[in-house]
Amino acid sequence: MKKVIKNGMIVTATDTYEADVCIENGVISLIGENLSTQDAEVIDASGCYVFPGGVDPHTHLEMPFGGTVSKDDFETGTIAAAYGGTTSIIDFCITKKGEPLQNSIDVWHAKSKDKAVIDYGFHLMIGEMNDRVLNELPSVIEEEGITSFKVFMAYKNVLQADDETLFETLIAAKELGALVMVHAENGDVIDYLVKKALADGNTDPIYHALTRPQEIEGEATGRAATFTGLADSQLYVVHVSCADAAKQIADARDKGIDVWGETCPQYLVLDQSYLERPNFEGAKYVWSPPLREKWNQDFLWNALRTGQLQTIGSDQCSFDFKGQKDLGKGDFSKIPNGGPMIEDRFSILFSEGVKKGRITLNQFVDIISTRAAKLFGLYPKKGTIAAGVDADIVIFDPTVERTISKEAHHMAVDYNAFEGMKVTGEPVSVLSRGEFVIRDKQFVGKVGSGEYLKRAKYGSTFKRESPLTT
Repeated sequence: MKKVIKNGMIVTATDTYEADVCIENGVISLIGENLSTQDAEVIDASGCYVFPGGVDPHTHLEMPFGGTVSKDDFETGTIAAAYGGTTSIIDFCITKKGEPLQNSIDVWHAKSKDKAVIDYGFHLMIGEMNDRVLNELPSVIEEEGITSFKVFMAYKNVLQADDETLFETLIAAKELGALVMVHAENGDVIDYLVKKALADGNTDPIYHALTRPQEIEGEATGRAATFTGLADSQLYVVHVSCADAAKQIADARDKGIDVWGETCPQYLVLDQSYLERPNFEGAKYVWSPPLREKWNQDFLWNALRTGQLQTIGSDQCSFDFKGQKDLGKGDFSKIPNGGPMIEDRFSILFSEGVKKGRITLNQFVDIISTRAAKLFGLYPKKGTIAAGVDADIVIFDPTVERTISKEAHHMAVDYNAFEGMKVTGEPVSVLSRGEFVIRDKQFVGKVGSGEYLKRAKYGSTFKRESPLTT
């Protein structure tokens, strides 16, 4: 049935204006004033913003890690994402050395099949580079539409790749039209520091942060950026947590190197002191990179405002406090890394960013949706409000005040990392390809309705005119 959204304020990455939105056959067919509502369902957005659906470029649903599996799968995770205003996610497909890449892709298709309630795509981990991998990559791009490759510079002896693999991946990506993503921490140094801490009897959660100092995140970020420049390739640094890493990205971009940076809500509002909470409560806040000293938050907010960082991902990787996080009692290195972030990403960026004057309303849309859609080959189908694009829309009340809590969230995990935080603004209704997933704050979607997204090659959905253009 045709739908017409009336009385709302449309906000994109570039414009803010009052208009009606007509939706037909899953796409936006028309935008204008006083559109006809004949034979249409009228959706009243009075007092609300009409945003494009959020694009979360960084999730780990049903991911194996540390002898367990992250709690939220493609059903619970995407329902929570939809409640939070996100209509597209890109999840990380983890590969195994020595096995065909397609094996892992098939596993992720099986995990997501008939579960997701919003649209989703995959990034592909590259843990080794050889003739077999090189020969597989063209079909990964052309047939699967996976146009971004993830290289871990950390988690030694588990996920970490060496510098040669990273450099060869960058070269291959340049030739194939893919975007290389890095988890930028120096895994070798971390491994040494962790072993020393445990040998000295330091086992509490706070030592997760103390053995992963921000200097080695900065070092790894700079190293990856240097390799990118040498390869004349393109790089996306995930979950930037600190000033050291953000500075390296800014310096590389000033040199004309094609580097992009993502941060996450947890690094903008939480700090290292959370890992010191008593009774092992600090384990709830163990993820990598770790939370940093509070002063880094102002630096990250300023980097978002000035375009030195361009996107925000959730890094959703939830583990229960009881039964999963407590696997690391007596040994911080065995605490599963990750937290529940997917539902609160949108509201935290709006409340702490827009409402507190740190970023503009249009910057909010760019950071939460548009830029990721462009970088990862989804734009303009996703990431904006315009005639002819998917009707992924969030009707958002900017005035409602609420308190984040595990009692109110929709993730499957037994705690909320932002427990007790007061935020202003909340999605009221969320549409995916023109169909309600959330209506008046209630889930009305259909499990399995989310579609797999084959994505375009890097650079095909935007043109970067100069090193400083964001």
